[in-house]
Amino acid sequence: MKWEKLLSLKKHGDRIERKRKDENETRIGFEVDYDRIIFSSAFRSLQDKTQVIPLSKTDFVHTRLTHSLEVSVVGRSLGRLVGQQILQKYPHLDQDLGYTVNDFGAIVAAASLAHDIGNPPFGHSGEKAIGDFFSRGKGKIYRDELTDKEWQDLIDFEGNANGFSVLTKSRPGIEGGVRISYATLGAFMKYPKESLPKKPTRDICDKKYGFFQSDKEAFVAVADDLGLLRKQRDELAFRRHPLSYLVEAADDICYTIIDFEDGINLGLIPEEHALEFLIKIVQKSINAQKYAQLSCTEDRVSYLRALAIGSLIQDAVRIFVEHEERILAGDFPYALMDKCAYVAQMKDVISLSVNKVYQSKGVIEKEVVGYQVIHTLLDHFCTAYNNSFYGEETHYDSLMLKLLPEKYLSENDSLYERLMSICHFISMLTDGKALELYRTIKVTA
Repeated sequence: MKWEKLLSLKKHGDRIERKRKDENETRIGFEVDYDRIIFSSAFRSLQDKTQVIPLSKTDFVHTRLTHSLEVSVVGRSLGRLVGQQILQKYPHLDQDLGYTVNDFGAIVAAASLAHDIGNPPFGHSGEKAIGDFFSRGKGKIYRDELTDKEWQDLIDFEGNANGFSVLTKSRPGIEGGVRISYATLGAFMKYPKESLPKKPTRDICDKKYGFFQSDKEAFVAVADDLGLLRKQRDELAFRRHPLSYLVEAADDICYTIIDFEDGINLGLIPEEHALEFLIKIVQKSINAQKYAQLSCTEDRVSYLRALAIGSLIQDAVRIFVEHEERILAGDFPYALMDKCAYVAQMKDVISLSVNKVYQSKGVIEKEVVGYQVIHTLLDHFCTAYNNSFYGEETHYDSLMLKLLPEKYLSENDSLYERLMSICHFISMLTDGKALELYRTIKVTA
């Protein structure tokens, strides 16, 4: 892969080439990507979507929105630090083409900002709830009418693939969705493969999938324009865009350290564990005197969190730069943080968070509620939409469809497209709105 192509400013529908040297320095295309994402309704919905604690009203617990903003900040730092090294190694990118350190930061920041934009309500359990509805719930009735790959998209519903759809899906008058640059879309695409085969290798980019069958054409257009390398197998799969490693690292760093911080602030993890588990990460940068002067738990944990994130950023940059040629060749099958100097400490922190936070009684109880909500919404909306299509619509079905925004309704002959449209609708609901709709349905049903 070549950086010249990987840093493409092209957007959906462009008829002329966008050159970096021609960009207005007061409003560079990669920075416009960030703005477009910020102003999108899909991004706004993240303010009421679960990060760790579903339906939490505690003001210091992170939502998907605050998590995404924090990941974008870490991503910007990673991008700029890596970009500095890349421009030194390939000076023509700056001298001949006009790329700057800030371009790398802007691309990674925008992709990081959008990394959870396709996640359904109720966190990762929301993805599982959608999948379970089709694989084990009432949605099983649709299996025989779908191809294997279409069915896999539904039973293994994936927030990353849904995010690509949110960012690129066209509808009348809005071509190319949010319409962001191909470089940012490439950095966003952590798993550049279709849903089958599932986990065909241990390569990190095969861990999940990155696009639905309905978005295959758009995905291929982006991948081919960027010059992503195709994998040599029958199914459609590519090697990663190099900057997607940085987006992944930013997310890994934030959820490891910040979810741990949330657990301490909630009282689910004892404060003394903060220093005990983070000391090896922060030992080179901690000011013991300053730490001793901090008088409250929140301040002490915040200080350790900031130092830990700084150390992990520096190490992620080191790994990327050391392996940059392998990454460009599509021969680096690992997440950056799997190779960092602090991998053992990160695993310990994640393990503690899983045991004390993710599997706490409060979280589990609220995830159970989320399952009930999502299964009920899918059942009623899918039934109403399909009954309407086949001319078997009841009065109740017509009422249900009036609750469905117009953009999700179309005269579509494809059952797969109709089911995906309902999944898209539900995935864009906030936790609170999904719960409100559920209560409305349960009262009227």
